[in-house]
Amino acid sequence: MPNYDFEREIRAKGYTAVCGIDEAGRGPLAGNVVAAAVILPDGLEIEGLNDSKKLSEKKREALYRVITEKAIYAIAWATPAEIDEYNILNATMLAMRRAVEALPERADFALIDGNCSRGFEIPTQTVVGGDAKSMSIAAASILAKVTRDRQCKELHERYPEYGFAGHKGYPTKAHMLKVYELGPCPEHRRSFLGFLEKMKHENG
Repeated sequence: MPNYDFEREIRAKGYTAVCGIDEAGRGPLAGNVVAAAVILPDGLEIEGLNDSKKLSEKKREALYRVITEKAIYAIAWATPAEIDEYNILNATMLAMRRAVEALPERADFALIDGNCSRGFEIPTQTVVGGDAKSMSIAAASILAKVTRDRQCKELHERYPEYGFAGHKGYPTKAHMLKVYELGPCPEHRRSFLGFLEKMKHENG
């Protein structure tokens, strides 16, 4: 379960506003990659807070409400067009930097889920598996995941034939088949659609 060990270690070095950063949506074929940055009050206990992937949708929604009421936070994203232009890793970093820059109070240090940090104007520390170790990263994972899921529901309303409400843009067999049958919609990441050539070849 996540705790405040990382945040307290950073604060012991003299930093006062430590934010956790995480993303959602690196793997899907469509939609934005979403990032969140969260500064939690030192010692704030949020019951049930954990890596968003380990929680039900109902629990994530409940935690989203608590976090947005009690934390300093910002949510940002990079678009499919930006993902195609910069590649998914650079677009993820772009979304993360946008989230940090949008915080209503400036952070002076960032804990980042994963093993990559690029282009931040404040000091950073990467934490592999951070959404299961750091409270602020776990909180960011909730905000990013809930926001992206909501965006996918909106995509479903605009393009119901692709089934975004169910697969959330991920490359399920049903989703890939729909892209093959209908072609990509404007929200598909063109750089992620290499499977289409293989399917065309297999189907003559």
